[in-house]
Amino acid sequence: MNLPLTDPVLLAQDIPESLVARLRSSGQAVCLRFSWAGDLLASGTAKGTIAIFDLETHGVARKLKGHTNGRTVQSLSWEKSGRYLLSSSIDWKVILWDLKDGSRVRVLSLGAPVYIAELHPANHLLCVAALYEYRPVLADLTSASAPIQHALPNLPKRAPHEQEANPEKADAKHFTTVAAFTPTGSHIITGTTKGWLNVISTSTRQTIYSTRLCSKPILLIRLSASGRDLLVNASDTIIRTIRLPDLSSPTLQPDEIRLDIEHKFQDVVNRLSWNHVSFSGGSAEYVMASTLMNHDIYIWERTHGSLVKILEGPKEELGAVEWHPSRPMVAATGVESGRVYFWGVLSPQRWSALAPDFLEVEENEEYVEQEDEFDIHPVEELQKRRLDQEDEEVDVLTVDAEQLERETGRRSDVVNGSGSEVFRMPVLLDMNESDSEDEMVAIGTGQFRRKSTSAREGSEFLDGEEEEDGATGEESGEVVGRKRRR
Repeated sequence: MNLPLTDPVLLAQDIPESLVARLRSSGQAVCLRFSWAGDLLASGTAKGTIAIFDLETHGVARKLKGHTNGRTVQSLSWEKSGRYLLSSSIDWKVILWDLKDGSRVRVLSLGAPVYIAELHPANHLLCVAALYEYRPVLADLTSASAPIQHALPNLPKRAPHEQEANPEKADAKHFTTVAAFTPTGSHIITGTTKGWLNVISTSTRQTIYSTRLCSKPILLIRLSASGRDLLVNASDTIIRTIRLPDLSSPTLQPDEIRLDIEHKFQDVVNRLSWNHVSFSGGSAEYVMASTLMNHDIYIWERTHGSLVKILEGPKEELGAVEWHPSRPMVAATGVESGRVYFWGVLSPQRWSALAPDFLEVEENEEYVEQEDEFDIHPVEELQKRRLDQEDEEVDVLTVDAEQLERETGRRSDVVNGSGSEVFRMPVLLDMNESDSEDEMVAIGTGQFRRKSTSAREGSEFLDGEEEEDGATGEESGEVVGRKRRR
């Protein structure tokens, strides 16, 4: 087997350094989400479509279309095995997709635009959603004909002397903006427009604990993979990290719950606001955020709460940002162009990985030829060797469990210890990036292909340059023609 193409020393780096790639999906990307295994990236667009990128090839592996055309996809949530994907939109609908064939397993209208929807960690037929100016909903999608919706409380749990005089009137002005399951799914954490964090029991659907972080709306909450850390982005320009207790412990009492703030991250000089926040993959050692009306990504380390890196990239504002679950890689969407950008670690090629006996030297050395190294063999002998090799049977179907675990970090029978079977999404080999929905034609449920490959022959980009948005085919063809003549 070939050696790794990257230097092991560079693999030890855990912070991305520079912009390494950019993708162009169909439409304007507004939200992103890596799969749990990290081999796929889902991108929701402002037109209501979803593109699934294969991170090995940076190609579009599948395109999904089910939300109302022109209605923005608000959020994406992966099931742990990578087979199912939940999407929500302002068209009031949440859709559960089966990526094996691109079909829609469940489609549910919640009666209001959806801020965010998350799948239950252990049951992909159970989800929670935060709705616009309405109560959050816990939806059971087990029955395709009659899904069950349970309304969750908006109001926080307060002490008896702090109770509202008119709860109904207070509830009409108190709305939930974000919701997320804990890693075990036993509890739901929600954020409200009044700056409250609520911990709701999934089984009883009652608020067991509440705390107020600020007086401004909470925009986003994210949990680390371990479930012991909570990241909160609020409208007061402060990002907070909170240590969570083990909410799944049977001995934990609601009165013993405490959500203590670990760090507060902010830009005290420029008073920047933050578009989107995320933990780093693995142990969540870092916190990152994209900036409002700015093109930088800030990265802080959590040990001392200090700023360690500012990622610079395209000269446009960045929206959603996501950290790869296992690599030092960051993906972000451009607010203006809708492109997907990647930051990572630039590593030089290791030529010794191409052959085990290949030796790299720092300086030129005199090469001593072996006696039989360049001997000319008879044609008959070469032909016999070639025929013998053709008779060998090559097994391309059997999966070596040890090799799979070594290369991907996953066993062939489980994923991340969850007991779910490994799912590999079938890749459509003729699916490429596209900037126009008109270039795609349906070939099946949730599957599309390009109308013609000759329609874009004049729009290939040379030297990494790109044509301006809105340019006609003739204009782009003239530009390319001038580049080729140079």
